[in-house]
Amino acid sequence: MVIGVPREIKKQEYRVSITPSGVYSLVSEGNKVFVEKGAGLGSGFKDSDYENAGAVIMDKEKLFQEAELIIKVKEPLPEEYGYFRENTALFTFLHLASNFDLVEFLCKKRITSFAYETLEVNNTLPLLSPMSEIAGKMAPLVGSFYLQKRYKGAGLLPMGVTGIGSAKVLIIGAGNVGFNSARVSYNLGLETVVLNRGIERLQKIDEYFNGRVKTKILDNYNLEEELYSSDIIIGAILVPGGRTPILINRKMLKKMKRGAVIVDVSIDQGGCVETAKPTTHDRPIYIVEGVIHYMVANMPGAYPRTSTIALTNATLPYVKLIAKLGIDKAIKDKVLLSALNIYNGKITNDNLAKTFNIRC
Repeated sequence: MVIGVPREIKKQEYRVSITPSGVYSLVSEGNKVFVEKGAGLGSGFKDSDYENAGAVIMDKEKLFQEAELIIKVKEPLPEEYGYFRENTALFTFLHLASNFDLVEFLCKKRITSFAYETLEVNNTLPLLSPMSEIAGKMAPLVGSFYLQKRYKGAGLLPMGVTGIGSAKVLIIGAGNVGFNSARVSYNLGLETVVLNRGIERLQKIDEYFNGRVKTKILDNYNLEEELYSSDIIIGAILVPGGRTPILINRKMLKKMKRGAVIVDVSIDQGGCVETAKPTTHDRPIYIVEGVIHYMVANMPGAYPRTSTIALTNATLPYVKLIAKLGIDKAIKDKVLLSALNIYNGKITNDNLAKTFNIRC
């Protein structure tokens, strides 16, 4: 199969979808890999590294003309739409639930669209996992940073000092993001509270932290009770393929602490805050009702070397499987079918279809 690796153009996105070692593995199995010039520079990989691994370096336009399968990190942006040929395949983070324009484009061009974030194996999301781990570990650090007064934060040193208690972190969701946020928050010495709708994940957190992280069922009463006393709030809710439910509305913001920080990791899927709108690494925050909103839609892009290697480790087996089977057979594979969001001009993912009130 001919596989294309374009350079990411999203603002402050330094990741690339595959490492040179990943290219070497694909080429060794008889595939051709075309890499856009400069695609790996942000992650510390030179064009010569890819060439030595067996890739062909070329410009974007030719790459899209030749490739049967495009592998990316982030969803295509409007500036890239014109490069796509009809009836080609795409494998990337798509997050379509908050981007109907992209859904329309992919349907119109009949792009076979596989999404990393919905690929499921034994009730786990292995391609989302490494980026969720990174974003989860980042979230308490980011929240702590923006508590500084210079950013109009509360002016609290998050871990406190002798005689003064630590800041309080509220984590909404106990999946991979929430769990890793709790690990970092706890190890920083922050008062940590985790809310989740299901009891099973909360039990795992209780067991892991020996009860030293407070856990509660996520309902309106518990959310408001914990929200108004928190200094950092981390949105870690996930509906695979669907839009994140709004849990924090503007009325609730007005009752929160002035200078509190919300880090909404779920912003890729629309965010769990009513006032959420995507931001970028160069302008990561804005303030509403005195509450700092950090809404960067590609958080792991801040650490591209780590993120690129971790992402390749996770995605490469499935890229190889698509290449081995070919697109027509790949869409019939049980695991790859879970990643399929759009095929032959139609939405194939149930949660995505429900988001836009469309029948699959």
